[in-house]
Amino acid sequence: MSSGKRDHYEVLGVSRGASPEEIKAAFRKLAGQHHPDRNPDDPGAGQRFKELNGSYQVLSDPQRRSMYDKLGHRAEEPGSPFGSGGPFAGGVVDMSDLNIDGLLGDLLGVFGVGRGDKGDLKRDLEISFEEAAFGCEKELKYERIVACADCHATGSAPGHRPETCSACNGRGRVRFQQGLLPIAVERTCSRCKGTGRIVKVPCEACKGSALVTSTNTLSVTIPPGVEPGATRLVAAAGNKPRPDRAAGELEITIQVRTHTFFKRVGEDVLCQVPITFVQAALGSEVEVPTLDGKGKLRVPAGTQPGSVLRIKGKGIPRRAGLGRGDQRVEVAVEVPTELTARQRELLEELGRELGEDVQPQRRGFMEKLRDLFG
Repeated sequence: MSSGKRDHYEVLGVSRGASPEEIKAAFRKLAGQHHPDRNPDDPGAGQRFKELNGSYQVLSDPQRRSMYDKLGHRAEEPGSPFGSGGPFAGGVVDMSDLNIDGLLGDLLGVFGVGRGDKGDLKRDLEISFEEAAFGCEKELKYERIVACADCHATGSAPGHRPETCSACNGRGRVRFQQGLLPIAVERTCSRCKGTGRIVKVPCEACKGSALVTSTNTLSVTIPPGVEPGATRLVAAAGNKPRPDRAAGELEITIQVRTHTFFKRVGEDVLCQVPITFVQAALGSEVEVPTLDGKGKLRVPAGTQPGSVLRIKGKGIPRRAGLGRGDQRVEVAVEVPTELTARQRELLEELGRELGEDVQPQRRGFMEKLRDLFG
C-alpha cells in the first residue's frame, strides 16, 4: 500500500472478504458517528468523515475495489490510467469503443472486436440538368434493413420468447482478464451477438435475426439551383443494424446527368452555337436552345470565332429567389469544306478585295511576326 494513507478496509473496519452489504453497513454506522454535524466541537470529525467516504467510494464499486486489491492506492493516484478519469478506469477496457484501424483492426475483426455498424447508408439520386436548375420532387427507392414485423423484432416464432444468454447473463457483453496487465477487456458477446438473448425457435420471416430487408420509398425535394454532388442527410432512414438500436442516417448524393447542349458555370449556363462565315461577317439573328425552350440570339456584324454572347436571365435560378444567372453562348464560325469552282472563285476575289485592312487580327499577327524575325 502507498505510504501516508490508511488501508480502505481498515478505515471501514471490515475484512478483505467483506460482502457489499457488510461494507455498506459499516460505512453507515461509522458515518453516523463521525459526521461533522454530530460533532460540532471536534475539529477532526470532518477529516475522518472525508476519509470514510473516500474508502466507501472505492470499496462499494466492484471495478475500483478490484483494482485497489491489485494495486493498492496507486490505482487511485492522480494521473493513474486505472483511476476514475483514466483510459482504463476500473481496470476495464471496452474494445468495442476503440478506434482501431489498419492491420490490428483487421485481426481483431476476426474475433468480432471493432467498431459497430451504425446503420448509415449512402445512395445516389440522378436528376436531369433542368431538374437541377429549377428544382423538383423525386422519389428514391432503395433497400434497407428494418426490424421484422412478423415477430415484433424478437427473432422468435409466434408463441415463443427468446431466452437470456447464459454466456453474458443478458448483458450482451463479456469480460475477460488479461494475463500481463491488471485490466479486464470487455467486448460484445459472440454467442448472442450483443443482444443478450438466445432464440431457440426462430421466426420464419427473419430466420431468428429479428431483421429483414425492405424496399423503402422516399420523397426528396430538390431545391432550385442544386449543384452536382450536393448531399442531404435523412435521419432514421438508413439500416437498423440491431433491433435494440435506432436506424442510421441516409446520405443522398445528387448526380446530374450530362446535357446535350448545356454546361453549368456557377449560376450561368454555357452552350456553343455554330454560325456561318456570312452570319458572323454581316450579322444575323440565330435560333439557340435555352432552359426555357427555343430562343433568339442577335449576332452582331463582325463577330469573331470564339466570341461569347450573353442572354440575360436565362441561367440557373439563384438561391432565395434573387433572379437567375445568364446564358453564355460561345460562337463557333464554321468554315465550308466543299466548294464549287464558282464559290472558290468568289472567295478568292473576296480575299483580294478585303486585303489586310479589314482583317485586324491577321494584320496584327503579321506585324508581330515581322518584328520577331526582322
